[in-house]
Amino acid sequence: MNGLVSARHLLQRLRLRQVALLLALQRLGTLRAAAAELGMTQPAATQMLQELEATLELPLFERAGRGLRPTAAGAAVMAHFEGLHGSLEALARTLEGLREGGGGVLAVGCIAASSPTLLVRAVAALKRERPLLKVRIVTETSDHLLDLLDQGELDLVIGRITEGHAHGDYDSTVLAAEPLSVVVGPRNSRARDKELTLPALMRDPWVLQPRPSPMRELLEQEFRLHGLDTPRNLVETASMHTTVFLISEAPMVAVLPAALAARHELEGLLRVLPLRLHQALEPYRAIVPKQRPLGVAAQRFLDLLGAALAA
Repeated sequence: MNGLVSARHLLQRLRLRQVALLLALQRLGTLRAAAAELGMTQPAATQMLQELEATLELPLFERAGRGLRPTAAGAAVMAHFEGLHGSLEALARTLEGLREGGGGVLAVGCIAASSPTLLVRAVAALKRERPLLKVRIVTETSDHLLDLLDQGELDLVIGRITEGHAHGDYDSTVLAAEPLSVVVGPRNSRARDKELTLPALMRDPWVLQPRPSPMRELLEQEFRLHGLDTPRNLVETASMHTTVFLISEAPMVAVLPAALAARHELEGLLRVLPLRLHQALEPYRAIVPKQRPLGVAAQRFLDLLGAALAA
């Protein structure tokens, strides 16, 4: 940069307390609430915000009713501060590992489909190599997992880059495709059918993932392909386990990742229906932040994922 606000200028003038104030202000919406969370008086928080704006030479917020609304400069600054917060979270986990003699913590987010296959194999192999390493696994939908990755709560994600997240912010490697299966409980009369069509299931109650999950969007495309509306008699849940329990207790229809459905069918928890969907989810990936250093444990975990995929 040739202007006054250069990277060197920011490193010399910015304080982490200012970063914390802006992140709290973004989350809480008012300077009073942000100051209270940080244990500051409101005048002190106001002065700190003014000093930050003076450093950046741009206004960051404007009045909006009783609260504050970020300007274009404020939105840009907060986006970078969120990335900084994520890096600090990752650094804290690395330092914890060094304090504990190399044990450390690896935080992995995964969509449900990867749990019984690649994820389990890679975690088991990693624990054999590093028995003191604490591995924390968070299972959620891809959009929520990417939010946690951006915030530094996760080291990597096994999932998809969803709408609202830029592909350019991440490095990713394709792991596997994720076909889907239509399933019912083992006592459901549909489990005895030898042939089925999607229109024939429209009168049944369904369990679907909530919008805007990739699976829900895909199923709605499938319904439209057959000239059908989304079932009105439905339960929405993002939890695969809740879905399995629901169809085992009630005559409901659901859609699960094929690998997960096959595993639960072997356990006698459900039946896969003889119905092929035309739509398919994009492959899931191993995703890491592009601008954040990857820890040793996370890098080794990625290597083991690749080995599990090759096997």
